[in-house]
Amino acid sequence: MDQTNDTVVFEFVLVGLSGSWKTTIFLISTFSLLYLSIVLGNLLIVFLVITDSHLQSPMYFLLANLSLIDVGLSSTTVPKMISDLLKERKVISFHSCMTQACFIHIMGGGEMVLLIAMAFDRYTAICKPLHYLRIMSPKLCILFVVTSWVTGVVHALAQFSFVINLPFCGPNKVDSFCCDFPRIVQLACADEDKFELVVAANSGFISMGTFFLLLLSYAFILITVWKRSSGDLSKALVTLSAHITVVVLFFTPCMFIYVWPFPTSSIDKYLFIVDFAITPALNPVIYTLRNKDIMIAIKRSCKVTGFDKYC
Repeated sequence: MDQTNDTVVFEFVLVGLSGSWKTTIFLISTFSLLYLSIVLGNLLIVFLVITDSHLQSPMYFLLANLSLIDVGLSSTTVPKMISDLLKERKVISFHSCMTQACFIHIMGGGEMVLLIAMAFDRYTAICKPLHYLRIMSPKLCILFVVTSWVTGVVHALAQFSFVINLPFCGPNKVDSFCCDFPRIVQLACADEDKFELVVAANSGFISMGTFFLLLLSYAFILITVWKRSSGDLSKALVTLSAHITVVVLFFTPCMFIYVWPFPTSSIDKYLFIVDFAITPALNPVIYTLRNKDIMIAIKRSCKVTGFDKYC
């Protein structure tokens, strides 16, 4: 370990979720089922978009990439959380902790950009339908995806380069089931107030700014449709309801976790569960139940594989 920053902490203890043996079994079963549904549900969307020619459009291309990020985000945290529930002492090495925090912010930053791209896609489809395919060209879609990953990496490295140089000289208990920069910074042997501003200015500003930008964009779409259709918003609401639901589910925990990065209670670790386990499990359901194209694609896949009786 580099001694120039007085770091003597080689591992962190994750306080995580604890309780009786019955509670532990319940949590293991619940999170295992959630993780299984996350992987199967999101990879099903990716599979359908790749194999079904009717789904090879800009909207579904972005949706497939969002599904991949959801799998990656959950895989960074949930398997570790499940395995730790079986351990009496939940430990993670210093380097593994920093790596996990980096991947969380890479995936999280990338998802924010993808949600903006999907909002732009819906704006183009609803407000400029005649120019949709010209505007949402394959090059632009690929650019959106590349930008999402680059943004996530830059966002994560900006915080990592700051946190890795902090002195960690004693306290090593993280009041969460995973490593994240706000919780790690709390353990640094330095003036906490200075670092609170840095974390809030980075993750907090990005979360809040992106959330309000998305809300304004959807409001603009609805106002545009309302003016053009003499007050009939039903079709637009049906189209946008899934997107708005996902945005609210994803950003509400982020707002509480990162806008106020050093809470006095441990409620943020339960909000992490929403972002890492519940929202990624709900996304496939939200995007498929009210989407006729995907439901039809599932039936076509069932017929091809011989499972049409079960669809």
